[in-house]
Amino acid sequence: MLVPEAWPRVQSAVQPDAKIETRIAELLSEMTLEEKLGQMVQAEIKYANPTDVRRYHLGSVLNGGGSWPNRDVNSTPEDWLELAREYHVASTDTSEGRAAVPIIWGTDAVHGHNNVVGATLFPHNIGLGAANDEALVERIGHATALEVAATGIDWTFAPTLAVVRDDRWGRTYEGFSEDPEVVAKLGAALVRGLQGASDDERFAAGRVIATAKHFLGDGGTLNGRDQGDVFTDERTLRQRHSAGYVSSLAAGAQVVMASYSTWRGYKMHGNKYLLTTVLKNRMGFDGFVVGDWNGHEQVPGCEVDSCATAFNAGVDMIMVPEEWRAFLRNSLRQARAGNIPESRINDAVARILRVKLRAGLFDGWDAERPGLERIGHSQHRALARQAARQSLVLLKNAEQALPLRPNARVLVAGHGADDFEIQTGGWTVSWQGRDNRREHYSGATSILQGIRATVEPAGGQVTFDAKGQSDSEFDVAIIVFGEPAYAEGEGDRSHLVYREGNSEPLKILERMQARDIPSVSVFLSGRPMVVNEELAASSAFIAAWLPGSEGGAIADLIFADEQGKPRHNFRGRLSFSWPRDKSQLRLNRDDDVYLPLFPFGFGLQYNTPNTQ
Repeated sequence: MLVPEAWPRVQSAVQPDAKIETRIAELLSEMTLEEKLGQMVQAEIKYANPTDVRRYHLGSVLNGGGSWPNRDVNSTPEDWLELAREYHVASTDTSEGRAAVPIIWGTDAVHGHNNVVGATLFPHNIGLGAANDEALVERIGHATALEVAATGIDWTFAPTLAVVRDDRWGRTYEGFSEDPEVVAKLGAALVRGLQGASDDERFAAGRVIATAKHFLGDGGTLNGRDQGDVFTDERTLRQRHSAGYVSSLAAGAQVVMASYSTWRGYKMHGNKYLLTTVLKNRMGFDGFVVGDWNGHEQVPGCEVDSCATAFNAGVDMIMVPEEWRAFLRNSLRQARAGNIPESRINDAVARILRVKLRAGLFDGWDAERPGLERIGHSQHRALARQAARQSLVLLKNAEQALPLRPNARVLVAGHGADDFEIQTGGWTVSWQGRDNRREHYSGATSILQGIRATVEPAGGQVTFDAKGQSDSEFDVAIIVFGEPAYAEGEGDRSHLVYREGNSEPLKILERMQARDIPSVSVFLSGRPMVVNEELAASSAFIAAWLPGSEGGAIADLIFADEQGKPRHNFRGRLSFSWPRDKSQLRLNRDDDVYLPLFPFGFGLQYNTPNTQ
């Protein structure tokens, strides 16, 4: 039995405004059915140009992962800004008597403005969860918003509020934690950073619209399958998986993205109970619900170019990247036949207009915005480096192997030491974060570069040998290794063992052991993994997650100052439990039987004894 009254009521920081509501009513009275339906469709920039926006009254565009102006990965910030201007001009063209409704552009700026070459890349959310610092996350949200707004984009598809229960899921790193309280705290902080925390800051220049995603339960699918089934009861869905939505909606999040996943047999894009009865009616959400990339296609009875069911369930804006023309044609027929009620259309458009008005999109293109010099700004990179430092979790430090002398003879090995794809992960330049060139990480610092910048000025020596086969004499070896970049379902796994068999990093570590050279492992991953053999063969072991563009943060922590004292202490604590063996596929702090290798909240510091 469904219990809507058990769900919490939420008081948003963004309160209704009578003037805005009056303006919404005026606009609705002026708009044709075609114009209204155009507001309810979001197309991809590869498949909809400014002329299309003008002709079809499109209300929104997005750039999917790996999509850039002119289909050119090397597009400059100026190119992004110019295309945004062209879309805006097209959408506000009042010739032929059309209503002037500014378009809204959404982007997956999930760890910085990560599709733009040269932007600052912050640690992915799993690292921010380990840092667990609200003020830091809010500052990251603001820095991200400044870079996004500088390119003329108004809206980011962040934060992800998944409470991840099975780390085999390929989107685990997009979650802050397995713990609902951490997700709730940091999700709200990111919303405040993106949109502004107070009435004076909110939606001012340099702020963008936030999206609470993916509603609801995406982190709880069976076997960690992306877009899979969530079989939990309503109470668990409410108490565990909605925690980040309660806090983020209270912080003022203006958009909610529907999940691909299914709850108890109902695809979320077609779940009227959760999208309308719970989210809109009970929780009082008055912004708009956007679909995910062709997510409506998975609703029974729907096709990629037709889905009245999703609209009627409560999705206000359908993300239909390629087939948007056919979708508009079919939606128009369905509306005229009464299959999409006029009241539902007016409600959806009112919600979209409300968000656009609140965000100041009607204030004109010449409204103040940050300059393009904000892209990759030195202050943002310093913040990203701080965030990466705070995210690192020290799992082992046998015989106080760390910190290292900066004037040491250092071997750096491992495939991740000088590889930006592994260091930054998915959703970086391209969707999967792969097949990028080094120049696409303009301004970034690899872990190897950070080590060299620390050791060489101090009189030490750095030798880079990816396979660790050098026969030279070394005081210490630093081995950097981890998962290849991936995003979404491409990262789903059947187990959590890093490498079955004798992995290349393990061979390097064993080679160092045989030569009696202390070794420091820096593990780059989007989730905790079984690395028992690598851990045992290491003198020190660091879970570095996906630290972003500022790889110098690793050297900041592992090298001492000239007096031999740590320059920074480790502050990161596990926000995900670390598995003991390959049998532990679902491992969470509230399990009835809880036997992790490292528990939730674990993390050594230089002044704490190593107990592992």
